[in-house]
Amino acid sequence: MRRPFRATRSAEEPTMNARSNAGFTLIETMCTVAIAGILSSVAYPGFTKLLNKARRADAKVALMNMHLAQERYRSDHLNYASMSDLGIAASSPAKHYTLSVESTTDTGFKAQAVAAGPQASDANCRHLQVSVDGLAVTYQSGSDATVSNSAEVNKQCWGL
Repeated sequence: MRRPFRATRSAEEPTMNARSNAGFTLIETMCTVAIAGILSSVAYPGFTKLLNKARRADAKVALMNMHLAQERYRSDHLNYASMSDLGIAASSPAKHYTLSVESTTDTGFKAQAVAAGPQASDANCRHLQVSVDGLAVTYQSGSDATVSNSAEVNKQCWGL
């Protein structure tokens, strides 16, 4: 006996439309990738700026430690020390900055932290400098060794 012809399908049999809607199309995937790319291109510069600002803490800590070491040295020797006399590392704790003592006198010194590695992209705050002259302590910053930032940019670099 032959089976009768059915014009409709049962609920268990998948239809063509159900099969084609099971996944994502190429266009949907490409739209998602495009949106993710646009969002990341907007967010990435802000993220790197935030990273540079956070890494500046490494230089600040290193320069403050150098300042303390200079004061300890001066309490014994009546003058400030060179880098080799201090016996401290020439790089900051996290290695984002290279440290140096630029000059020393009987009453003061200049110490500088220069950005290294990925931190070198921190254009305005690449060089951070502490100058001590007697009781006066000056914090300066700049894109090069002249540390010639304006007062406003200097405050941003030092977080003052």
